[in-house]
Amino acid sequence: MKIIFFFFFFNCCHRVICQLTAESLSVGCPQFWWFLSLSRGPDKYSRFWYSLINFQVASYVRQKKDPYFGDGQRKKDWHNKEAIRRDSERVGNGEQGKPYPMTDAERVDQAYRENGFNIFVSDKISLNRSLPDIRHPNCKNKLYLEKLPNTSVIIPFHNEGWSSLLRTVHSVLNRSPPELIAEIVLVDDFSDREHLKKRLEDYMAQFPNVRILRTKKREGLIRTRMLGASMAIGDVITFLDSHCEANVNWLPPLLDRIARNRKTIVCPMIDVIDHDHFGYETQAGDAMRGAFDWEMYYKRIPIPPELQKLDPSDPFESPVMAGGLFAVDRKWFWELGGYDAGLEIWGGEQYEISFKVWMCGGRMEDIPCSRVGHIYRKYVPYKVPTGVSLARNLKRVAEVWMDEYAEYIYQRRPEYRHLSAGDVTAQKELRNNLNCKSFKWFMSEVAWDLPKFYPPVEPPAAAWGEIRNVGTGLCVDTKHGALGSPLRLESCVKDRGEAAWNNVQVFTFSWREDIRPGDPQHTKKFCFDAISHSSPVTLYDCHGMKGNQLWRYRRDKTLYHPVSSSCMDCSESDRKIFMNSCNPSSPTQQWIFEHTNSTVLEKFNRNLDL
Repeated sequence: MKIIFFFFFFNCCHRVICQLTAESLSVGCPQFWWFLSLSRGPDKYSRFWYSLINFQVASYVRQKKDPYFGDGQRKKDWHNKEAIRRDSERVGNGEQGKPYPMTDAERVDQAYRENGFNIFVSDKISLNRSLPDIRHPNCKNKLYLEKLPNTSVIIPFHNEGWSSLLRTVHSVLNRSPPELIAEIVLVDDFSDREHLKKRLEDYMAQFPNVRILRTKKREGLIRTRMLGASMAIGDVITFLDSHCEANVNWLPPLLDRIARNRKTIVCPMIDVIDHDHFGYETQAGDAMRGAFDWEMYYKRIPIPPELQKLDPSDPFESPVMAGGLFAVDRKWFWELGGYDAGLEIWGGEQYEISFKVWMCGGRMEDIPCSRVGHIYRKYVPYKVPTGVSLARNLKRVAEVWMDEYAEYIYQRRPEYRHLSAGDVTAQKELRNNLNCKSFKWFMSEVAWDLPKFYPPVEPPAAAWGEIRNVGTGLCVDTKHGALGSPLRLESCVKDRGEAAWNNVQVFTFSWREDIRPGDPQHTKKFCFDAISHSSPVTLYDCHGMKGNQLWRYRRDKTLYHPVSSSCMDCSESDRKIFMNSCNPSSPTQQWIFEHTNSTVLEKFNRNLDL
């Protein structure tokens, strides 16, 4: 028992030590020292654990005070504290990452038309605006190698807004140690807007380490990045998008990991800059692993307990990157063949580089102490050239890297099966020459937690087909509604020769216990969602976290919503579908699925008395 006690005690103390600052060790935590005194017993176990705990304390203090701690390489604090102080004093529109107070005049469509985000608001915010330091508190005390590689920051753009592009450049210059920036390379993918020609060149002339490259025709994001990388002079290549804002001390944590292992690709935490008011905040869930489903949509999944660190600010492994923001050793990037030159415009490249680095001897990490804000556009404001297909890119990645697992994609996207991926001979030779591992290895050793959330073989659904209301005889219908639009009742189209009109009346009550449009093999990415006991039932992006999207199909044919403790109801007169207090005897609250799987339903309802 004493061994177990001391093991538990040591583990707890170790967690405390890892999260204390040097200051708190010197002035606080008296209960820690009181517990430590208890371990000074005469027996061998007490002496052993006392010595071990003392070692942990001494190690922590040494890490804070000794720049040579650990692997013998000299470390330093890279924070620019004077710049941080100046930023903290800034006030004005959008400062400290606060939302800009918009007027109705600033919400007009014209503000979004050219960029997919509100350029009117962007233009009213300083190019040097301050951002909130939303890193984990431990990041403020971390030391990084004193000798770090420098980097070429590659920023591709096409018809980017003036202020959003310049704010990206200013944030990199303002918040990066100058000696670590070999250059900033702006790569223009055949823009035709006047402000991106001579005016941009004149403006950037004031920054000696900023240069502009231009393509001779529209190349797309992937080849534009490749052009920038081919001209880079830095030890490391860092890719950013053209509407980003680098946050405090963002660069040293990235370069430190590459300096320790040149075959590590590192990604900053990507924060959200609102496309309307430019407020700055974390993504939902913040630190999560990059993943994908078997239609090749990018997803994020929780860090499993097995990979969680004692210090949550430490880097963690991620199977797949989000895409546009990462750093990689320049020589290693080219050893991996760069991006597949056969990928067109955009899409699929994040999977290709992610699979490649893991399977071919490298690794990929997300770095919580490096944060970069990114504007997620309201919509893509430009047209993709005709003849270019995202599907072709994904098919190409699947054929080269995914081995037998590509079949799971073709089962969900049958149109991909006979699509031409182009000539992939060179890519397969590269994979062979690099002695890359199999995709089965990737799934078992790297993305082993992905099938829990996105299983290759879809578990059986609980119910599917039309959802017919007993009281009205009408069916639930999406009417091809946009996200956020309410569901409606309509005349049932089954057996009327209309084939449910692209599944507007076909739904699946899936193994995730949510309800989605589509049949079990081809569900869409939005779900039935309700927010209260009287709200309409709407379509919302599926988040897989249950909550507002968790449903129960009970024996009395009601669709019960546990979060609101209410049931789905409807009105024949106005054909609305809404939540209401449960009344199983009401025919308008009784719904019949066309097909049900009693085994799965019983599993869902087990021990719930439903």
